[in-house]
Amino acid sequence: MISAFFIYNQKGEVLISRLYRHDLKRSVADIFRIQVISNTDVRSPIITLGSTSFFHVRHENLFVVAVTKCNANAALVFEFCYRLVNIGKSYFGKFDEESVKNNFVLIYELLDEVLDFGYPQNSEAETLKMYITTEGVKTERALAEASSQITAQTTSATSWRRTGIKYRKNEAFIDVIESVNLLMSTKGTVLRSDVAGQIMMRAYLSGTPECKFGLNDKLLLEKDGIQKLTTTLRKPNAVEIDDCQFHQCVKLGKFGSDRIISFIPPDGEFELMRYRTTENVNLPFRVHPVVNEVGKSRVEYRITVKAQFSPKLYANNVIVRIPTPLNTANINLRVATGKAKYVPDENLVIWKIPRFQGQGEFTLQGEAELSSMTVKKAWSRPPISMEFQVLMFTSSGLLVRFLKVFEKSNYQSVKWLERDHY
Repeated sequence: MISAFFIYNQKGEVLISRLYRHDLKRSVADIFRIQVISNTDVRSPIITLGSTSFFHVRHENLFVVAVTKCNANAALVFEFCYRLVNIGKSYFGKFDEESVKNNFVLIYELLDEVLDFGYPQNSEAETLKMYITTEGVKTERALAEASSQITAQTTSATSWRRTGIKYRKNEAFIDVIESVNLLMSTKGTVLRSDVAGQIMMRAYLSGTPECKFGLNDKLLLEKDGIQKLTTTLRKPNAVEIDDCQFHQCVKLGKFGSDRIISFIPPDGEFELMRYRTTENVNLPFRVHPVVNEVGKSRVEYRITVKAQFSPKLYANNVIVRIPTPLNTANINLRVATGKAKYVPDENLVIWKIPRFQGQGEFTLQGEAELSSMTVKKAWSRPPISMEFQVLMFTSSGLLVRFLKVFEKSNYQSVKWLERDHY
């Protein structure tokens, strides 16, 4: 399916190169450099030139590229590219140009294991770590024992979890993380809003436990042309999830029959569920920006941010990023709460508020002085973005009601639940 795989840096230099089929030559790497990396007008992640298709993913300062000459499954190719990035993070901590250069031998080993003649194979990082390691050489007996464990793991129903895991303290952490996207008119009317969420879990549990957890009070699955997950709350308004995706460890048969999310978790951190909703979005903050361009030499700012959640809750580490024109020379800023500074390298004003109480309201005022330009271009006014954490609050209304751990030894486990936003 995948004929060739490359990793480039931002300059277009090939850091990793591997051909899996004979229908392409290594010179195909130059085509991507010229047609995509050197061409700033290209935005599509899929480029087809003749009969050759280039699938690329940008991560940090790298281009991760898969090349094929057949009608490949695009979703599968992109999933493989993202899986490889996650494998790199698991091995090196950070997957960027420096880590690739420092570990290129190990990356070639990983590619030989996860791709067989261009077809993706086992891409679970924990499984790969059992037999691809940079540690010292093992004895033949140790290698034989490890080989038998690998064979059992890669062929069993739970390839994502090895056997014999033991912890002195058994803990499980669940984080509900949501990203809110909002499009608002100049009059303050919400034109479009949606929530992209994920449920992350960190499992440090001994043995082979089975976990069960429930969302809200009642779970219904409706089919009206598009499958929609609806969780009915005690309140009259319902939470509607447009689509969701589970980790392979979830037993979908039980979920489809009785709406119980049952699974044997991998060891460590993993994404248990990903979902998206566009209905009944409860916006945690409302931003009212007033930006006036005074002639060609000055821009006036008045940005008001109001928290719309309960005053009993607090948002921590609130960061507001306000775009500025490219020809900004200097900015004077005034804030009553937090700290604001101009970052010329990013053409942004960054306003940091350590603690933001619910129903609170804060304002930033400022004037930007602009330098003269030979060619006057209209300022596109990029959107304002926010980053924050609000514990025990979700815009979608999705709540994890319970988490239960069952293991044959009946040990006691500690469960922790957090809900974050950004």
